[in-house]
Amino acid sequence: MTADDIRDRFVSFFQRNGHEAVVSSSLVPHNDPTLLFTNAGMNQFKGAFLGLERRVNPRAVSVQKCVRAGGKHNDLENVGRTARHHTFFEMLGNFSFGDYFKEQAIPLAWEFVTRELGLPLERLLVTVYAEDQEAYTIWRDQVGLPEERIIRIATSDNFWSMGPTGPCGPCSEIFYDHGPTIAGGPPGSPEQDGDRFVEIWNLVFMQFDRSADGTLVPLPRPCIDTGAGLERLAVVLQGRTNNYDSDLFQPLMQVAAELTGQSGAVAGGGSAGHWSRATISLQVIADHIRAVGFLIADGVLPSNEGRGYVLRRIMRRAMRHGRMLGMEEPFLYRLVPTLVARMGRAYPELVAQQQAIMAVVENEERRFVTTLGAGMKLLESATAGMMAGDRLDGEVVFTLYDTYGFPVDLTADILRDRGIALDMVGFEERMARQKAMARAAWAGSGDEGTAQVYHEIVTDHGVVEFVGYETEGITAQVRALVRGREQVKVLQAGEEGMVVCDRTPFYGESGGQVGDAGWMMGADLRATVQDARKPLADLIVHQVRIDSGSVTVGDVVELRVDGARRRAVQWHHSATHLLHWALKKVLGEHVKQAGSLVGPERLRFDYSHYQAMTVAELEQVESLVNDAILANEARVTEVMRPEEAMRAGAMALFGEKYGDLRWVVRLGGSLELCGGTHVERTGDIGLMRIVADAAVAAGVRRIEAVCGVFARESFLADARILHQVAGVLKVPPGEAMVGVERLLARRAELERELERSKAVLAGSAVDELMGRVREKGGVRYLVAAVADVDAKGLRDLADRLRDRLGSGAIFLGLPEEGKVSLLAGVTRDVTGRCQAGAWIQAVAPVVGGKGGGRPDMAMGGGTRPEALNEALAVAMTWIEERLA
Repeated sequence: MTADDIRDRFVSFFQRNGHEAVVSSSLVPHNDPTLLFTNAGMNQFKGAFLGLERRVNPRAVSVQKCVRAGGKHNDLENVGRTARHHTFFEMLGNFSFGDYFKEQAIPLAWEFVTRELGLPLERLLVTVYAEDQEAYTIWRDQVGLPEERIIRIATSDNFWSMGPTGPCGPCSEIFYDHGPTIAGGPPGSPEQDGDRFVEIWNLVFMQFDRSADGTLVPLPRPCIDTGAGLERLAVVLQGRTNNYDSDLFQPLMQVAAELTGQSGAVAGGGSAGHWSRATISLQVIADHIRAVGFLIADGVLPSNEGRGYVLRRIMRRAMRHGRMLGMEEPFLYRLVPTLVARMGRAYPELVAQQQAIMAVVENEERRFVTTLGAGMKLLESATAGMMAGDRLDGEVVFTLYDTYGFPVDLTADILRDRGIALDMVGFEERMARQKAMARAAWAGSGDEGTAQVYHEIVTDHGVVEFVGYETEGITAQVRALVRGREQVKVLQAGEEGMVVCDRTPFYGESGGQVGDAGWMMGADLRATVQDARKPLADLIVHQVRIDSGSVTVGDVVELRVDGARRRAVQWHHSATHLLHWALKKVLGEHVKQAGSLVGPERLRFDYSHYQAMTVAELEQVESLVNDAILANEARVTEVMRPEEAMRAGAMALFGEKYGDLRWVVRLGGSLELCGGTHVERTGDIGLMRIVADAAVAAGVRRIEAVCGVFARESFLADARILHQVAGVLKVPPGEAMVGVERLLARRAELERELERSKAVLAGSAVDELMGRVREKGGVRYLVAAVADVDAKGLRDLADRLRDRLGSGAIFLGLPEEGKVSLLAGVTRDVTGRCQAGAWIQAVAPVVGGKGGGRPDMAMGGGTRPEALNEALAVAMTWIEERLA
């Protein structure tokens, strides 16, 4: 049974049992500051588990892409060295949000593994939390499992918690027995860490709320959260014991083996202790390219902080293992097509992003290959003579990290086989000194955490109804007031704060579109709404300044959006839809939105692409957008489920979290999932002009554009400048380029004339200076100040003088505004008696500077032109002493 079969069967089975299929969320968590990456199937349902979101269907099934390579969930150092650790993995999960509980969750899991997957009953055993008699009874009496195959576990391994406080509950796990030929014992035994018994499913019964004092209070609506690792199920169903022998990894390992000439090392088999180093390296590479490809597809790019740094660590660890297999040149990017071929059916974002992923990976490889060799030499030198048990100095670890781009865990990985540890205390001290001189590296994760006060408001008052699609002004009731992070009863004149109403026409900032602004009015209230924000999915809050009067909880107020400002925002927001569509048409389907900021005066649109657009491509994109604007097609808006919209070809916005139902907006050729505000017809945009296109990160570029009256003003501003330039050139505006070319040609002609004049003057200067040449010890020499030349002219003059001398020494000083230049030249036959570099070094300090160079030519300078005569006297004394 292939991994694709298992994935499909899992989703189909639970759909038949009333579950809604939910697509995998991004690996970049939305609005969750506790996570660096999505690392479990339940992450996207956290709001539902906490009671902050209500789902139409209380049952869900998903196949969630996950990464564990940073923070407390960090499997990186074990990846490739064990049969089961991975950076990227897929989590199969079924969920109940206050619907069914243990009595249905346990039989459903058992039915799937035994009937759908056909796993033999005699190979399966389960664990339950020691105090969870209910689960034990269901396994024994309802499922019919013998008591000897139900193991009670008293430790936290079988009790799950979301945190120190909050939702928690006991777990029950299903294990598969690979048989006595594999080392290891059952869970709970001293040998449980072996590979014989492998956990294939974990059922979490979220039934308590843990208070600060540790008390467990039963939840009114207990939930189910289950997780089954696809990689583990695949290897069991394919009759192997090492995950890397499954069809999820073998195609990647085979291509990596062909590239590195290690075909004999592809099949790991057996236990980890018997794998060759080549096999371990191939497993590392196969695992890491999966994480790399999926992270880049979800908008993460290599950098020196946060998620981007974790991605860089994974990439560089894979590159280093390639080097261990003899790969001196970039190779990792060549595995991407195989990854896409293997996973693209389940994850179409890989197909769309293939070219961008390859470009980003190759670029990172080429950057690192230049420092990897030098870093390895330093590491080999620093550890020469070291023995197992020794510790590498923290300063060296830091230099490898800071200068050569070696993540600390890469250095540790290289030295692990030799038994050499790292001086992490010394490294951290050195890092602390560096951070004191620069901003501390970002260590957190996603969007800014949502203040607890807003969770409390939703719990007490429910969600806010948004009516801004239909109207720009309504009356509403004030439900809550917030100042700082606390609720208050009243806001007085001169104060600022947040106002929450039962409904609002104000669009809250989200999806890159800025929030609305406008006014709030009451009996004696006049307030300016400076912004509208969306701290939670269905909560819109108004940031206000009370101009006069006051507002109190319970007041009825009039809310009015600034219509002119909103329309300008709509022009720019709607234009991003057309721009996204046009970029895909011109550059290819790999283009993906990587962020945006839409305001009333301009738009900013970040997109994935691996090189700068040509002038022709920019013009084509701009023309496509403006053609769509001129077509003046009506906007079509529908409400659809996200997965239905994506099957219809809709594009999702980067970083957005989509609920059960979303607006799907068609504008011209664009079809996008978007809840923002838009123009009624494309022609309302008026005009769009691209004003900038630049790189913002590896593989990501940024377009800035203006629309409507702002685009018109941009063109008019350029037209005014063109008319001014034409006036200066004394040509019609249409012939401005001809005038510029004529001016440049005249400038080139004058520069040639100037060079000819300089040559004549230089010849005269040479004649004059040659009359001041002295001779001593059979050597002719000249020490003089010169003027009316630049640095290049000084060198040319010295060359002319040396040619005229034939044999001898020259020292010239050139005073300039606030500085002085010095030059010494000595013909080769005289360098045995005096050298130009030493001559400059002896004189330059006199003018407050320094210098040096070759024995036959040297230059220097200083900041004291008033001391030039004194310096020339020193130069004369120095040369005469050497020639005496």
